[in-house]
Amino acid sequence: MMITRMLAGNRGYCAAMLAAALVAPAAQAVPSFARQTGMACEACHTVFPELTHFGRMFKANAYTIDNLKPVRGVSATKEEMLALSGLPPISLMVQVSQTSISKPIPDGVGNFSQSSSVAFPQQISLFYAGKIAPRLGAFIQLTYGNDEGTIGIDNVDLRWADNKLLPGDKSLIYGITANNNPTVQDLWNSTPAFGYPYASSNANVSPLAGTQIDGALGQDIAGVSLYAMWNESLYGEIGTYRSAKQGAANALTGAAGPLDGTTSNVIVGGAPYYRLAYEYLWGRNSLSVGLYGATFKLVPGGSTDAPGTLSGPANEFRDTAEDFQYQFIGDQHLFTLAGTRISEKMTLNASFGDGLGADNLRNDLTTTRITGTYYYQRKYGAVLGMFSTTGSLDTQLYAAISADNPLVGVVTSASNKPDTKGWIAELNYMPWLNTRISLQDTQYTKFNGGGSNYDGFGRNAGDNNSLYLLVWFNY
Repeated sequence: MMITRMLAGNRGYCAAMLAAALVAPAAQAVPSFARQTGMACEACHTVFPELTHFGRMFKANAYTIDNLKPVRGVSATKEEMLALSGLPPISLMVQVSQTSISKPIPDGVGNFSQSSSVAFPQQISLFYAGKIAPRLGAFIQLTYGNDEGTIGIDNVDLRWADNKLLPGDKSLIYGITANNNPTVQDLWNSTPAFGYPYASSNANVSPLAGTQIDGALGQDIAGVSLYAMWNESLYGEIGTYRSAKQGAANALTGAAGPLDGTTSNVIVGGAPYYRLAYEYLWGRNSLSVGLYGATFKLVPGGSTDAPGTLSGPANEFRDTAEDFQYQFIGDQHLFTLAGTRISEKMTLNASFGDGLGADNLRNDLTTTRITGTYYYQRKYGAVLGMFSTTGSLDTQLYAAISADNPLVGVVTSASNKPDTKGWIAELNYMPWLNTRISLQDTQYTKFNGGGSNYDGFGRNAGDNNSLYLLVWFNY
């Protein structure tokens, strides 16, 4: 029996949820959801944070399915006006890590940094994740990161949803999501926000370039989308995003807004977003294929020593992407193969010109990722993934460093190209369903346009290889 049909036929949710658990394969992985539903993590996940089909339907239905006796309020017409959980949907995540880089990084004063880094903690997150009111739920994350040393807003997905039974015994889920990171609201783990790697070191050397939809604007924008899912298979979503900068203050008023010319990369008007996907289920298998994308028009702003502007020419980034995900969920063996390809077309109206930031009016950038994951008994796991980013040659956009200051050349490109390619191999051990110990090896075959001497000062792509040991708790 399909999950949405049961929900549409039983607004009580509790019995439907328990019945579904018996036939569902064993939203984002936080214990709040387990407490709310009364079910173990494996009901919604292969292993956290990867969702099963059941987990995807739980997310699409606004995180509202529960198995707790609520505090209820009912109107004179028997309309449910309040449904507060007896247990607040709060949970905690802690990450502790050790990272080793193949070759030390210049420290800017003529010496080198340490080649390894301990993060204790790397990250601590507090979540509110679950039902707020009838048909209204949320996934809200506050995070302390050791790289920033502060606590700030992280991923947010606030959504309302309802469902209907249609003629022919077909189901329809429909809803609204308000979120702050394109694809954080997505149901599949093949799109950027909750795609692999699910955790990575913040001590690694980062490549020069990435597409806008691939996390570049996360937490600095806010959007609203309408979505619908027919028969738990065909999914569609359209929405728009605006800039919602965190930690930005207007230079004149000192208040949080409106944004002014000292603020960089502000969206002009709204940035349209779309998503289309189809999922097919058979036996213990599922296969999804989809499209997603957005167009961002950004004005550079960011001027502190001369008048800036948030009007006039804007840089346009048109991102279009394809993705797929295959899952096999057995009693002992679990396997997932997922991938995405993001193509970005840039029209740099604001940055094109000598000294403005780009040689070419039009550039392109393409990112591809494919990952295979295997787990035995949800305890022992291995992951193998490849990643590739390629793009146009541009001597201003991907500038080389000058000979008089070579120490910061680690993150530049002597060939003036962003091309970065490599592999990730990972071993995982999960003594409990909410605890993971991971060893992740990242190997670069090309970095910022080259395999050897990519920065012009003798640093090779392989010098940025890293070994990352992570202990990850969810409670």
